[in-house]
Amino acid sequence: GHTTGPSLNNDKLYKFAYSAEVYVDRVKASLQKSAGYRISSGVDVNLLWRNPDNDDDQLIKITMKDVQVENVNERPAAKNIFKGKSTEKIIGKEYLEALQRPIVIELVRGKVKTFYSYQNEPGFTQNIKRGLASLFQLQLHSGSSSEVDISGKCSTTYHVRQDQVTKIKDLDSCEIERKRFTSHNRILDVGTKGTSATVYVLEDSFIKSIKAEENFVFVLNYRRKTGAKIVSKQRLELKSVQAGMGLIAAKQVAGVIKTLDPNYVAMPLEAEPVKSECKKCPSLSEHWQSIREHMHPDRLSKPEAAKSFLSFIQNIRKATKEEILKIIKSENKEFLPQVVDAVTSAQTPESLEAVLEFLDFEDASTFILQERFLYACGFASHPSETLLKLLTEKFKGDVANEDIRETLVIVMGALIRKLCDREGCKLPAVAEAKRLILNRLEKATKDDNVRMYLLALKNALLPEAIPLLLKHAESGEGPISSLAAAALQRYDPSFLTKEVKETMNRIYHQTRRVHEKTVRTTAAAIILNSNPSYMEVKNILLSIGELPMEMNKYMLSMIQDILHFEMPSSKTVRQVLKDMRAHNYDRFSKTGSSSAYTGYITRGPDVSSTYSLDILYSGSGILRRSNVNIHVFDRNTELHAIQVVIEAQGLESIIAATPDEGEENLDSFAGMSAILFDFQLRPVTFFQGYGDLMSKMLSATGDPMNVVKGLVLLTDFLQEIQLQSGPTASAEFMGGLAIDISGGMEFSLWYRESKTNVKNRVAVFIAGNTEVDSFFVKTGMETTLETETSLDFISTVQFSQYPFLVCMQMDRVDSPFRTQMTKYESLPSGRRYTARRGTAATLAGNEYPLHQENSNMCKRVIGAKSDSAGGWF
Repeated sequence: GHTTGPSLNNDKLYKFAYSAEVYVDRVKASLQKSAGYRISSGVDVNLLWRNPDNDDDQLIKITMKDVQVENVNERPAAKNIFKGKSTEKIIGKEYLEALQRPIVIELVRGKVKTFYSYQNEPGFTQNIKRGLASLFQLQLHSGSSSEVDISGKCSTTYHVRQDQVTKIKDLDSCEIERKRFTSHNRILDVGTKGTSATVYVLEDSFIKSIKAEENFVFVLNYRRKTGAKIVSKQRLELKSVQAGMGLIAAKQVAGVIKTLDPNYVAMPLEAEPVKSECKKCPSLSEHWQSIREHMHPDRLSKPEAAKSFLSFIQNIRKATKEEILKIIKSENKEFLPQVVDAVTSAQTPESLEAVLEFLDFEDASTFILQERFLYACGFASHPSETLLKLLTEKFKGDVANEDIRETLVIVMGALIRKLCDREGCKLPAVAEAKRLILNRLEKATKDDNVRMYLLALKNALLPEAIPLLLKHAESGEGPISSLAAAALQRYDPSFLTKEVKETMNRIYHQTRRVHEKTVRTTAAAIILNSNPSYMEVKNILLSIGELPMEMNKYMLSMIQDILHFEMPSSKTVRQVLKDMRAHNYDRFSKTGSSSAYTGYITRGPDVSSTYSLDILYSGSGILRRSNVNIHVFDRNTELHAIQVVIEAQGLESIIAATPDEGEENLDSFAGMSAILFDFQLRPVTFFQGYGDLMSKMLSATGDPMNVVKGLVLLTDFLQEIQLQSGPTASAEFMGGLAIDISGGMEFSLWYRESKTNVKNRVAVFIAGNTEVDSFFVKTGMETTLETETSLDFISTVQFSQYPFLVCMQMDRVDSPFRTQMTKYESLPSGRRYTARRGTAATLAGNEYPLHQENSNMCKRVIGAKSDSAGGWF
């Protein structure tokens, strides 16, 4: 009996009606208004041969007839791109002939064993026929197996109920070569989901009807409203059964094929990759000329800059090394840094070769370009092992500028982490770079070298580096131990072993030696953030009151912040406070100006973001450290979006004040260090040493120093999809950030005040394009989203009295926010249908609330200076 697969009757011609439809739209939209198209045709099926030794081995001929192409949704004549065009005109004569040439499949137990077609037919039409042939593959008993069809080799499950069979294909399991890359951090990435189901109705042991549907959904993880779906449907319905040709007599399949048409060849059922050529696309240099003005350095904090950056990257990805070099070599120094940002972010072998051929690390004069290249490598969305290997070679070679040498190794650290996160830790280049950094850190004697390798580890976050970091945290000099502790603070608490916590406790409580306040407070933060024990919390609380003046206030503020923001350790802290009631009052009524505060910027259904601000002073009112952080997180992942730390030491001599205990011999220094999207940048120095400080103070223009400026590719997602009806589809989402962060510190001896200012100016442009491409028609949807904003953080300190007055302000200006969505259907001739809708809104500016105490102080600071330019509070 024919129980294992469908069976055709001899001498019969089965006539079917076939249609394949695609739809592209927003995720939640109904299909009535989607963009798309339908291909429909008649399909004739007849049996050519049945194996005399096995009834379940049949050779079947399938022919498409009367092919039509039309809209998938009714369109008025003016908007119908197919209007007044015959199928031959739409598809092209040669393609239509190819499409209507019959194919032959050998079905063994319901599975397609061999697919026969003609060689040298266009890949596109061949794939449409493969999509039709794949529908005939089914088994008549329930169960799962791995089978090959147009989608590649996929695991497939069948459910059989009487005359109905349901086939579910697990699309994530399909093995097929298609281009795909994703962004490094999940929050910045795109979530995807694909499903495929086919329902067969059988009659008289053969097919009466087939309905297949495939769905693909793409959403931006940080804004799930922005997304797209592709729906692909196939239907095959039996219309009539007529008398047909007799069978061909033969022992073997080969004989039948030879009799039928010796030009038939067996070919894979899996789709072949196809790409439609772009007829009217501009060359890379033409494209660059059209966007160039938006890439001027003065316009870098505008959405238009980020938009141009993205389109430039897309074109660089299609370009040859020569085309890229031509632009780099002809551009002037104002525009070159932006070109380097884009060429490096494109991350193709050609773009990397071009930029490295151009940059000469032995020439110190092109410092800016080398730095922009390295930063773009650090932000790379899907870096290759080759990139890390090339940077390691550059680092071992001659590098003219010391800052660039330092940046090289810091970026190597970031690439190690990104490659390790993608199961690449064992790659030879990764192993070598890790070895180099760890070995050289162990051997380093000069502070500058130690600092450089610690910064690299702060990016790499290697578990095996923890013992080295502990050693430097506990025994290093001030800035070195501070940096090692800050690196440990970036590890996930799950890596922080008993040994780490013991060392942090020793540093905080100064068991072995005296440590600076900056290191002690970082140690305390690590303890309190990694599931502290009751005793650890109790000892920290008992220490408050015995600490140097401002550190008391800082620690108290940190504990209050843990409680107010309900951080994980808040339960333990509450428990300890309850048991310690007796000796609380004196301890917790400390005066001082240092503080720590955390609050929400946004709380949304997809992602939330928090800001935290902490600031530590020396007893004489001079800033030791101010730290601004912005974190973005969803249920599973966290992204350290921004950190700007300003550190200063040894500045007491300016105001003739007494340094704190243990800090008498610190060299005068002030500088700034930033993390951007989980990537630690090279720190910048405002001044180093007393002489440098004095000359800068006397000439102080108050101009902020630039910390980072440029264009960053944040979201970089591409997935090519093989639809089971034949066409290829692709989803591409890119997010570009134009950023300008600067910071400065100014003193006014006249007002006896100091001011620290951090300005973050950013513009974001996000572009998504989801498209289905059949050589004769393209349909899809483009989504764009843009916004720009600037976030300022200013802290003003007046040290004419104690406790000195501190006013911290965090302010965001009004931010315009625009979205646009365009659905389209287009023919190669240029005929195009589009439907657009857009929204525009303004996010009102905001002064972020810090603690009440701060608001009170700001009133006094601003009131104290009658000439101040208007109040904030």
